[in-house]
Amino acid sequence: MAGSVKKEIEKLRSEIERHNDLYYQKAAPEISDFEFDQLLDRLKKLEEENPDLITPDSPTQRVGGKADSLRPFTHNVPLMSLDNSYDLNELKAFTERCKRLAEGRNLQYVAELKIDGLSVSLHYEDGILQVGATRGDGSTGDEVTQNVKTIKTIPLRLKKDKPEHAEIRGEVFLGRAQFTKINAELDMQGERTFANPRNSASGTLRMLDSQIVAARRLDMFPYDVFRGNQKMFATHWENFAWLEANGFNVNPHRALCKDYDELRKFVEMMEPMRDELDYEIDGVVVKVNSTALQQEFGATTKAPRWAIAYKYPARKAFTKLVGIHVQVGRTGALTPVANLEPTLLAGTTVARASLHNEDEIKRLGIMIGDTVEIEKSGEIIPQVLGVVKEKRDGSEKKYKFPTVCPVCGFDAIRPEGEAVRRCSNPDCPAKLKARIGYFASRKAMDIEGLGDVLVEALVDRKMVRDVADLYKLSVEQIAGLDRMAVKSGTNLIDQIEASKTRGLQRLLYGIDIRHVGERYAKILAKHFRSIDKLAAASVEELDDIHEIGLSVAESVYEWFRNPLHIDLINRLRAAGVQMDVDATSTATLDERFIGKTFVLTGKLENYTRDEAAKLIEDRGGRVSSTVSKKTNYVIAGEDAGSKLTKAESLGVAVLAESEFQALIS
Repeated sequence: MAGSVKKEIEKLRSEIERHNDLYYQKAAPEISDFEFDQLLDRLKKLEEENPDLITPDSPTQRVGGKADSLRPFTHNVPLMSLDNSYDLNELKAFTERCKRLAEGRNLQYVAELKIDGLSVSLHYEDGILQVGATRGDGSTGDEVTQNVKTIKTIPLRLKKDKPEHAEIRGEVFLGRAQFTKINAELDMQGERTFANPRNSASGTLRMLDSQIVAARRLDMFPYDVFRGNQKMFATHWENFAWLEANGFNVNPHRALCKDYDELRKFVEMMEPMRDELDYEIDGVVVKVNSTALQQEFGATTKAPRWAIAYKYPARKAFTKLVGIHVQVGRTGALTPVANLEPTLLAGTTVARASLHNEDEIKRLGIMIGDTVEIEKSGEIIPQVLGVVKEKRDGSEKKYKFPTVCPVCGFDAIRPEGEAVRRCSNPDCPAKLKARIGYFASRKAMDIEGLGDVLVEALVDRKMVRDVADLYKLSVEQIAGLDRMAVKSGTNLIDQIEASKTRGLQRLLYGIDIRHVGERYAKILAKHFRSIDKLAAASVEELDDIHEIGLSVAESVYEWFRNPLHIDLINRLRAAGVQMDVDATSTATLDERFIGKTFVLTGKLENYTRDEAAKLIEDRGGRVSSTVSKKTNYVIAGEDAGSKLTKAESLGVAVLAESEFQALIS
């Protein structure tokens, strides 16, 4: 009996994956959605009855539960960004440099579309997908394994050639049709819509609830394959056949080119097609085909020398300026935004554009009713480039920048020498809304579900007068708001309760001390380890800390001398908000680490990369992905490669794992 159940489960999995492939890869479905759902439901039922037969590559495992937070993931091989070129002469210069470096050897290039999404790294162990991570800063990203599993074009199991460890890199994106659908749903719910498909894909992939991610139907185009820490094939072009054979959705628009002329033809051919595709592109990526030459050409500190991104010119359009509205941020800054007659630009309808500040309005000489030229480039919101004065008919009206806050009516003051005018009211509702949103953001207290619409409702109803009031809210109060219910209220209160344990670093970031961003919050938290010690510090003590300059020191000192701020801290403490460093971190700052830069290479026996990096950072050191003259130590494990060679050539101190252990103890 058990054997027959196992066979049926294996048959169902195989059949479901075959239909997935037909639907998502070949666009040739053989059965209806209802019939497919019946197969999946039968598999779920059998696995529920026989949990010992569930495997991580089963189709039922694509959608998981809800995570508490995203964990950092350190890339073994950095995901470097690319140098950009904006005209064909720069692209030609790139090929000429490559030709010189190749010194007469055979040289080919691969041209691929530059997908406007976010880079991800997928790690397979013995053919089974184990980890998915975002690019992040190139060295460290966020682990989003459960979310990438929801992407139907990412196989949970490789079909052929299953090395012990394979890493596939690609670009996750959101199709235009799906983007339009998501924004329509958000708009109906009264939620803030996404500016473009790239922002939507990025925000979706970092969500904590994989069920929502699954519903948004992200996609991915892969482009590179590693076996361990090395490229799998002798040429880049070979990647695509392997990826297709293993069930990946490979972009069909690519070309193998022998010289600049063939590259130019591909670039020129694809430009008029960009708006016909169901996904956003902003150019073409060109790579040297030979893996050996890639390695030989090497990289600068920022980008590889064997690849370049050719960016298509920004799209421009002309439309009418129907008005200007002024937004007020958390610091009280007044930012003008142009309201436009809706016009189609770069595949999306644009109804607003940035005007930056009042000096920019004067520079443009802009009037209400003017015909203006707007530009959209990449992920940046549209900009007003200029005014078409020839189209004025006398009906235009001059615009005067407000000298009072448009929200609360208090004076908006512009200090001498500054470009920004700010609201002078410390209790301005617009400032409060922005501060609460900042406090709840992912890098601060990470209160999921506390979005702009909900913050606005809480402030407008005077349920929240500052961030400390968040901790007084009840499920009943939240459930009584529009579009909220007991379940959503319970979820939000749970998130607010969980935020109490985020630790000192996130709290310092969230309370919005001027000049104190993520990096300075981390340094201050590690140095003082409690908010009381930080509050008692003098300007001199603060200024003496490595990397904390005088302006930051004075800003922190003054913040803790404001009675309103002290009252806020006391009320947060009374609510149970943790005001010490993370209790799991027992390390103290060490003079041997403070200000020093470390590079990890090779496999360590007793630590993962993340564990070793945390040990270094907890003691005041910094971890980098590249070796340079500024590197103080390279920690070399087993199978250390080019980083060790470079360290030796530069005379950088190299530590074996045993020496590193001695140093930290």
